[in-house]
Amino acid sequence: MVVRAPGRSLLLFILPILLLFVSSRSPVLQAAEQGRFLGAMETVYPGWFQESFLDLREDIAEAASEGRRVVIFFHQDGCPYCNLLVERNLSQKDIQDTMKQKFAVIELNMFGDREVTALDGRLLTEKAFAAGLKVQFTPTLLFFDERGRVVLRLNGYVSPQKFKVALDYVSSHGDNKGSYREYLALNRPPEPEGALAREDFFLSPPFDLSSRRGRPLILLFEQSQCPDCDRLHQEVLSDPEIGALLKRYDAVQLDMWSGTALKTPDGRKLTAREWAGELGVIFAPTFILLGPDGSEIIRSEAVFKRFHTASILDYGLDGHYLRQPNFQRFLSARAEHIREQGRDVDIWK
Repeated sequence: MVVRAPGRSLLLFILPILLLFVSSRSPVLQAAEQGRFLGAMETVYPGWFQESFLDLREDIAEAASEGRRVVIFFHQDGCPYCNLLVERNLSQKDIQDTMKQKFAVIELNMFGDREVTALDGRLLTEKAFAAGLKVQFTPTLLFFDERGRVVLRLNGYVSPQKFKVALDYVSSHGDNKGSYREYLALNRPPEPEGALAREDFFLSPPFDLSSRRGRPLILLFEQSQCPDCDRLHQEVLSDPEIGALLKRYDAVQLDMWSGTALKTPDGRKLTAREWAGELGVIFAPTFILLGPDGSEIIRSEAVFKRFHTASILDYGLDGHYLRQPNFQRFLSARAEHIREQGRDVDIWK
């Protein structure tokens, strides 16, 4: 019996099938088709950060004896916002001098495994400690007073100008006189009145938020003469993907210092300024996502770019926040899903 080699026409028929089979099975070829992950930045943290055995009770007591206060700096690997805080904010001489003189800065990895002794004496990993404090963004900075109370929390990156104001408040013990929001109101320079930038997906006043049914709500608190607000509109809200996500929300824009009348989801009549105070809004812009039942899902009160903003908006839809309480893990899974579709993910765009 003679076995003949397949003819050319048969090979032409079989070869595409073989290539399809190999490409669907080969991890190497699959990886080549996967979208790229861009924008991650590794950070070298300053040598003047506190050397610590991570017993927070000892750290706070030692700092208090030196006339300083403890700051916990939560970060994660590859975080470009952490890099920005270190390289843009902490590299400025006046900020660095204040941090060195007035604070003991302790860095913790929000997904790390080092052992931390919490203020109640419990031994926790860094990631368990971060989860207990509901750390959702990096960088997150927690400022502690001499009794171990958190007197200010910064969720995400803030500009050097806003960062200086926060340092002045904590280092001058402004928390003994009032809230940070009250401090901002007293130290806010007079600004000319100006209209806020509008988007076509914002609801129009009057705002009766007690009559909403079934849709999640996004509250966007801004103020006039706000460069960060302008950047949000020009660089982020103009993105088609973000616009499409926002159309699935009831979106309300409010001046955080205004007397605009509204009715809250629970039916109370307040001004925008009063409600912003109740909600603890201290920065402009801040957006807060509320679920259909009126409870807060997540908020952003820092400078974010398009990928993170789209991910925050996506997190509030379709029950994602109920299935995954950790936003950063949702963010990672979302990025991987996008890359599996052959699209690039740029976390710094």
